[in-house]
Amino acid sequence: MGLLKDKFAIVTGAASARGLGKATAKAFADHGATIAILDLDAGAAEAAAADLGHGHIGLACNVVDKTACEAAVERLIEAWGRVDVLVNNAGITQPLKIMEIAPENYDAVTDVNLRGTLYMSQAVIPSMRAQKSGAIVNLSSVSAQRGGGIFGGPHYSAAKAGVLGLTKAMARELAPDNVRVNSICPGFIATDITAGKLSEAQHRMVLDGIPMGRAGEASDVAGCALFLASDLSAYCTGTEVDVNGGSLIH
Repeated sequence: MGLLKDKFAIVTGAASARGLGKATAKAFADHGATIAILDLDAGAAEAAAADLGHGHIGLACNVVDKTACEAAVERLIEAWGRVDVLVNNAGITQPLKIMEIAPENYDAVTDVNLRGTLYMSQAVIPSMRAQKSGAIVNLSSVSAQRGGGIFGGPHYSAAKAGVLGLTKAMARELAPDNVRVNSICPGFIATDITAGKLSEAQHRMVLDGIPMGRAGEASDVAGCALFLASDLSAYCTGTEVDVNGGSLIH
């Protein structure tokens, strides 16, 4: 008996093979959900959906384009009749220092991480409200809490902190309609974004700051997303869950 049996879930930015989105989509599918993988490239999204098994859907969608978000959700509601879960995973990062952030850097990072989370949420909220149920899971970051640290520049910290504020405000507004909104703050996770970017010494330093002494796996984040998407977390809304091996313990 799966935790998401007969549920329909959207995961954005989930085509990357070793990414958090793909791991989350797989965990959801393993627990009985039907998945739509949204990514910039239609072919990659379709291939990732096919990897999950029969009946899952891959769609091209640029989350920064409000019309594209609405069109994707409309198509899914036509196919499925409902959307139960949205995971706002699409995000980008840039390792810039404060004085290096040019207007186009600011726009790119805040658009995908923050505006994209807003637009995708706006696209699914009307149907979730109408059915009086739904769960939205937003991906923030430990860098929102710590003020950066490993990869993301200050604009990434700002965008991911914005996700936390947006999560709480949406949770407050949507709670009367039984739509829950929660966020996850991953710490240092081994994914394609982090692969090969650190020297041996930097890697050692990062691990020294993690009480559990290891990098996280994509599956660690996926397990938390599964909890927040399922009825196990029925009374949780507006929360931020740290998945960081104890990185924030001082």
